[in-house]
Amino acid sequence: MAQRILGALITFGEGTAAPAGAPGGPMQFLVSMGPMLLIFAIMYLLLIRPQQKRARDHSEMVTRLKAGDRVVTNGGLHGTVTGAKEDTLMIEVADKVELEVSRAAISRVTTKE
Repeated sequence: MAQRILGALITFGEGTAAPAGAPGGPMQFLVSMGPMLLIFAIMYLLLIRPQQKRARDHSEMVTRLKAGDRVVTNGGLHGTVTGAKEDTLMIEVADKVELEVSRAAISRVTTKE
């Protein structure tokens, strides 16, 4: 039984072999592109998806900001949110010193002291 299957595979392989110098079929194309597709899939899973998740989490964090939250900006300024507009926040960085910063400039929310 095994010899019949092996014989059929050899016959099938001989019958479908391309002449020397002839371009390969679609299967040859898939075999040659396989490693590149595998590398792209790994890059997507290791680099692109985590970055998308971080961006989504940051966007949600920025939209949830409200008065009283302690924040740190991308420039390193620490302050307390005193007011919020659609695209900007008012943060108090010192006694009676308020700055208007873009929501996108908020790096993280820190714990209240």
